[in-house]
Amino acid sequence: MQRYNKKTMNKITSVCVYSASSTKIDPAYFDAACELGTLLGQQHIRLINGAGNMGLMSAVSDTALAAGGEVTGVIPHFMVEQGWHHTGLTELLEVPSIHERKKRMADLSDAVIALPGGCGTLEELLEIITWKQLELYLNPIVILNIKGYFNPLLDMLRKAMDENFMRTQHGVIWHVADTAREAVELIHTIPLWDASVRKFAAI
Repeated sequence: MQRYNKKTMNKITSVCVYSASSTKIDPAYFDAACELGTLLGQQHIRLINGAGNMGLMSAVSDTALAAGGEVTGVIPHFMVEQGWHHTGLTELLEVPSIHERKKRMADLSDAVIALPGGCGTLEELLEIITWKQLELYLNPIVILNIKGYFNPLLDMLRKAMDENFMRTQHGVIWHVADTAREAVELIHTIPLWDASVRKFAAI
């Protein structure tokens, strides 16, 4: 049984995008990031991300800006000290810690899209899924599964439900897209999560 508030659809004005900072990855991932940034910019949906100046994070920011969009980057002070921040964003918000960064990014967003990434991206995605499970975040979450990158994680989540570590209701907390265009379409069509879902947090 789905736990959606069927009466209310999100008005999407901003999207938090989780993504890799690595530069040594398949060009297909960069193509998807660039397409996503372009679509967000063209639709005047503000991009919220971690303000990195490399990899997919930089690519999605640059293309969103080039398409006429705005980008808010959120980054801890220590990363700015290391020079890891993008210096050409619309807005750069410095925060004390990684924990505050993730909270601020979620607070600023009407939806989340996860591009492929490493431990940081996977951790962000799993945390926002947990927050939605606990009614701390009710907005759409879309996994952009380029080249089947997230298949092992999706298999693990299904296994967790199959073995009763999660309820089957939790399986619609997230949605999966194969292309950037599909991901953007999904954030517009996924309704708000039903606030009563918190009672299903436990098995």
